[in-house]
Amino acid sequence: MSLWQKHAVFEKNSIVLVIGILIVIAIGGLVEIVPLFYLKNTIEKVDGVRPYTPLELAGRNIYVREGCYLCHSQMIRPLRDEVERYGHYSLAAESMYDKPFQWGSKRTGPDLARVGAKYSDDWHRDHMRQPTSVVPGSVMPSYSWLEQTDLDYKHLAQDLKVQALLGIPYSADMIANVAADVEAQATTDSPGAADLVKRYPKAQARDFDGNPARITEADALIAYLQLLGTQVDFKLYDDKANIR
Repeated sequence: MSLWQKHAVFEKNSIVLVIGILIVIAIGGLVEIVPLFYLKNTIEKVDGVRPYTPLELAGRNIYVREGCYLCHSQMIRPLRDEVERYGHYSLAAESMYDKPFQWGSKRTGPDLARVGAKYSDDWHRDHMRQPTSVVPGSVMPSYSWLEQTDLDYKHLAQDLKVQALLGIPYSADMIANVAADVEAQATTDSPGAADLVKRYPKAQARDFDGNPARITEADALIAYLQLLGTQVDFKLYDDKANIR
């Protein structure tokens, strides 16, 4: 039987063709999936990435609560136009401590994966009070109440415990010092800042909301936003050959 005659079996019999397609797909799927079972972790570890501080985690919770992810993504694809606008494409390790991740699926507003240190705290405060004051064409609503609302961090230690159960490496020391770390990070020139940085390297500590008399939800959200995209030295990952 010639090769053509063998191939004709698939062309003339739809059932045989379907079975053949399923077999090929199954083999291809196994080749893709089976090796993953032998890997302890599919995410390459990157220097600099650490768990969120309690204040940053509280800010992230507010970010999720207010639905910011519905209009802002946090994932830069390796496409030239995105890289030129937002910065280095996202690395998997940057989201390794996100439960759940905030990649998003819509960009009514710009991507925020590299927003940390891009603007001043004053800019963020003005943006939350009245978005059009700094971005004239913005359709974002005002979030002015955030700087008027005291941050409730009495139960934040429980949040860290849950995160630890999910695999985030929060130590007993980190959980025990949640309140102290929140107060140290939200205060300029705090004596507890040194201990904070020992637990969370390169943590930014200052009065984020411009009101030293209070620790507000604005403190937490701005601290979270100012962290995004600042943990990794992207000069080590500058691979323009992978940008299409």
